[in-house]
Amino acid sequence: MEKEGNTRQGIQVISRAVKVLRALEGHPEGLSLSAIAKEVSLPRSTVQRIVGALSTEGFLISASPTSRVRLGPSLVSLGSAAKADIDRVIIPHMKKLSIEVEETVDLSVQDGMSMIFIDQVVADSQKLRAVSAVGDAFPIHACANGKAILAKMRDSEVEDLLTRSALDPLTTYTVTDIKLLKAEIDKVRKKGVAFDREEHCEGVCATGISIDDPYGRNIAISIPVPSVRFNRNKRLVAEKLIEYKTIIEKALGATLQ
Repeated sequence: MEKEGNTRQGIQVISRAVKVLRALEGHPEGLSLSAIAKEVSLPRSTVQRIVGALSTEGFLISASPTSRVRLGPSLVSLGSAAKADIDRVIIPHMKKLSIEVEETVDLSVQDGMSMIFIDQVVADSQKLRAVSAVGDAFPIHACANGKAILAKMRDSEVEDLLTRSALDPLTTYTVTDIKLLKAEIDKVRKKGVAFDREEHCEGVCATGISIDDPYGRNIAISIPVPSVRFNRNKRLVAEKLIEYKTIIEKALGATLQ
């Protein structure tokens, strides 16, 4: 019984430490002990002990002379390592997907009004293929992966994002009218996949789908296809993306268990 009690007490301590860390997650400027205590509904003295222990390990550091604390470098390092591991979980599935559809598969992440390509599996089976460079940034309104991410957001978030700056046309097919774009986003929510019909680059189409990332990044997988074979393969590519979305999200969940 004593061991069981100690186990419960240990779990409670961990749970409280996690609450403190999460309370600081959205405050890069830091919070005072009193503010943290209010945020997590714990006594200030308890918060002070937890903050002291986390600071010793480098998970929290002082943010100001007025006793504010913020997330520390040790936590950032752990988070970066975990995210890298998650990316490595995704890549093998992208390779299998690429083989099955015989097309290039891209992994991208949202950065404001852009989607940044962070990894890629290039299909060798096609003489004519569509390939973007890792590091390229595509406007979020003019690519399949971007529209897949927009479909995950609330209408108010979509409105806020799309009105920050002008939606520039990249080709004659780019949708630049917000009402038309929002109508297309509604279709993406119903179908589960998004399409780029030569909206970013003439001669290139794409199908994209969002992936639920345990670390909260807005990530997407997309398959670019030369327009000459887009329509005949569109259904297969869409079905495979939906299939692999489930597979990848299960794998990401298993990684964190």
